Amino acid sequence: MGISSGLPLLLSGVTLKIRLTEAHLPFTTIGLFSLAGLAYTFKFLWAPLIDRLPIPVLRARLGRRRSWLVVIQAALIGALLGLGSSDPVESLEGTAIWAVAVGFLSASQDIVIDAYRIELLAAAEQGAGAAATQIGYRLGLIASGAGALYLATSLGWQASYAVMAALVPIGGIAAFFAPEPAPGSRAHGDWLESTVLAPFADFATRHQNWLLLLLFVPLYRFGDAVAGEMAPSFYIWLGFTKVEYANVSKLFGIVAGLAGVSVGGVLVYRLGVMHALLLGAVLQIFANLTYVGQLWAGHDVPVLYLTIGIEQVTAGLCGAAFVAFLSGLCSRAYTATQYALLSALFSFAYRFLGSAGGYFVDLFGWAPFFVLSAGLVLPSLVLLLWLMYRPRAA
Repeated sequence: MGISSGLPLLLSGVTLKIRLTEAHLPFTTIGLFSLAGLAYTFKFLWAPLIDRLPIPVLRARLGRRRSWLVVIQAALIGALLGLGSSDPVESLEGTAIWAVAVGFLSASQDIVIDAYRIELLAAAEQGAGAAATQIGYRLGLIASGAGALYLATSLGWQASYAVMAALVPIGGIAAFFAPEPAPGSRAHGDWLESTVLAPFADFATRHQNWLLLLLFVPLYRFGDAVAGEMAPSFYIWLGFTKVEYANVSKLFGIVAGLAGVSVGGVLVYRLGVMHALLLGAVLQIFANLTYVGQLWAGHDVPVLYLTIGIEQVTAGLCGAAFVAFLSGLCSRAYTATQYALLSALFSFAYRFLGSAGGYFVDLFGWAPFFVLSAGLVLPSLVLLLWLMYRPRAA
């Protein structure tokens, strides 16, 4: 399921941005394409529908989670084929529309997959489940990153996206080998209250510092988001080819990310979620500054290995700790809605706030941009320390 979750992300994100960079679009325009994934930010709006409404006929045959997964994946295949056949030079608007469609369907798929994982696993298994999902997620990134770039180099972008579309059902097939999770108990009442209002009321009731938690979620990887959204264009701008970028970022980088995920899972178990998050925040600052070193080195493949290695180990460690953190905040009675809200706030930093990165690159240049992105980690670091060591009532 993690593979299916990670697969479409790059196809409307990093891989698409490389395609747009090759088309010589301005960095500001390329950065704005981050908004194509804005559905990840607002998916909590329709998560209650997926959480509550059954799909006729399929619900009886497949179950609640499986039936939604099958329908969403079928639509996602069509959207990926449309995106692959579009031409950003001839019709930038058409490419944008298909990218938005892929983002919406991918976000909807994540609602189902996240709820499936949280409902299926016991509380003690959530850390391992988060790490396993992150591993599968990164395998999906290998396919839609390195795999898509290799195919695009030899066969063209349309064929590359067609192959990626054929890989989407992997998660659906996996669901048939796992039990359909039993839904959590819900209070009866009218649809609006039990499906929309109750999940938010439940969250606020169970967490005394819920406002600070909701502020921390989008800030935690804000600096990483701003830098990461423009990194693919940065590497292509430095003169690296698609194959060089694929070899280092989408093969070696994924392996480094998996190592980071494994370390993150161990740290969550040994140190606890909050201390793992703290270490990740410090590493984010260092990782963002390595881009400046890459800028000084220029088109240097060995340095690229070092830059991407540090970036991906840090991202994997932070990802495993952060998913475990979000999972621990959710109630089993409203799993999909609450997790969708929290992950949407996190996506807000990556999509909406990160979309301004191209503008700042055009305005200031690469070096000031990456220094700024490192500084953007500091607010979340301060807030995390407050959440960890705040004075408690006797």
